[in-house]
Amino acid sequence: MKYFILLFVATLTLFQLSSCQLSESYYNLSCPNLEPIIQSEFRKLFFLNPTAPAALLRLLFHDCMVRGCDASVLLDFDNSEIKSAKNYAIRMQDTIGEIKLLVEDDCPGVVSCADLIVLAARESVIQTGGPRIQVPLGRKDSTNITTSLDADAKIPPPSQKVDDFISDFTSKGMSIEEAVAILGGHTLGVGHCKNIVGRLNDPAQWNPTDFVYETILRIRCPLDNDFYNSVPAVPLDLTPVCFDNQYYTDILGGRGVFGIDSMVAKDPRTLPFVTNFSQDQNHFFEVFSSAFIKLATADVLTDGQGEVRAICSKFNN
Repeated sequence: MKYFILLFVATLTLFQLSSCQLSESYYNLSCPNLEPIIQSEFRKLFFLNPTAPAALLRLLFHDCMVRGCDASVLLDFDNSEIKSAKNYAIRMQDTIGEIKLLVEDDCPGVVSCADLIVLAARESVIQTGGPRIQVPLGRKDSTNITTSLDADAKIPPPSQKVDDFISDFTSKGMSIEEAVAILGGHTLGVGHCKNIVGRLNDPAQWNPTDFVYETILRIRCPLDNDFYNSVPAVPLDLTPVCFDNQYYTDILGGRGVFGIDSMVAKDPRTLPFVTNFSQDQNHFFEVFSSAFIKLATADVLTDGQGEVRAICSKFNN
């Protein structure tokens, strides 16, 4: 009898999972022009703004780390998630809103803002030279209020310790190797001095070979609030507009911009993966693709659990 009950529960669970499963073909019938719209619009955007891919990839990360990929980062109200200090310099929310309007013209009320964030990040990777990731779709947008306090608690700081880094990403279903791979998103874009100065007085956040680079960062980001709030940024690797494995080569050479970059390059649990990715870009692409999908599918809302917002920045009435 006990065995029968366990079998019934397991069967019911599998049925529930399969009934709300994400799918790569989710919009094939309901919005067949979605992919051409996404590819065309982002191709134009990236041509005009080479910094956009890094911003859109970061937008995905900050959305998904709080309560899953539910477009909560796009909501705009008093003390909303985006107001968190952890979301400093987050941008391109309006771009998602503009793409949403185009998609709504073609298939109103069908495609979620959450899926558009994921698709924007996917295109950001592809069109900067990275892997072509086949992402499952069908997420719904959150109907619950998340605040800046939620983002404060869930978004990892740039100075995160390796123990916490591993814990955060294994909780999303990733292996340690996949966690190191998702950190490779730092191959795109820049780091703002506001997020860098905190490591300058913490020796634990430096790789033993970082001394020259530490001096460079101290020159670029002096400990002066008025200055570092106005300084644009420091490139995260030597090829900040290309999705490649240069990030791993740089952090092995002591050129990690953030504290976590340097720490994964010396921790014995993560160093072997950093070394491997620096030597084999194809393998990095494979593992990053797997990590991307796990991040983008962890704790998401599906049919019956959320809504498809008409406007990404506010709940439906």
